[in-house]
Amino acid sequence: MSAADTTEQPPHRLADFIDGARQCLPAVIATAPFGLLFGAVAVQNGLSVGEATLMSIMLFAGASQLVGLEMFGQKMAPWLIVLSIFAVNFRHVLYSAAIARRLRPWTRTQRLVAFFFLTDPQYAYSEKQAAAGRLTFVWYMGFGLALYSFWVVETALGAAFGNLIPDPYALGIDFMLPIYFLGMVMDFRKRPLWLPVVGASAVASTVAFYLVGSPWHVTIGAAAGILLAALMAPGARRKGA
Repeated sequence: MSAADTTEQPPHRLADFIDGARQCLPAVIATAPFGLLFGAVAVQNGLSVGEATLMSIMLFAGASQLVGLEMFGQKMAPWLIVLSIFAVNFRHVLYSAAIARRLRPWTRTQRLVAFFFLTDPQYAYSEKQAAAGRLTFVWYMGFGLALYSFWVVETALGAAFGNLIPDPYALGIDFMLPIYFLGMVMDFRKRPLWLPVVGASAVASTVAFYLVGSPWHVTIGAAAGILLAALMAPGARRKGA
């Protein structure tokens, strides 16, 4: 069965949308601290509540918003800010390439809208839906709109009440997102080459973090995993034949 066959859409149903929103709840809970943190940090860096909220509405970029916000305040060269944010977001180039084959039955407009809402949890859950033959545009939007709406609300709340917290980072609530990402990675543990690819990415990103620094370790870790997967894939196909 081809990748396109796994995404043939049944009639649009409200149940699909609700199911997507329901599956999004763990991601909403995990990202909530970061949404609140971004809003608080944005206000402390000179943005108004409205400006911080508008940034989340227009960009919807999660960690990249924090990276950009901190760099804007340091009067760095624009090209360096753009390059650093690209390094953080490089994984989305990979997500787009991987998920595109799942979206072939969708219209061009649907695909364009889908890519705006493409985040780490959106990609992971969409892959699982596609593998089960249940990835529809309605389900996708149920998941994406739920995560997007809560992110914007969390930003607004963090911006409105962030001044009540002298040091938002001191709370330590940002540990939830790495734990959530680890859970998403573990969901793919039954796929071929999972362990060596994850191991290579982990080692490369850790070494890069200490030798090169953040945010480049994200891109370097991803590149190491992709390189190993590409090198091992032909052998894996022969074994599965």
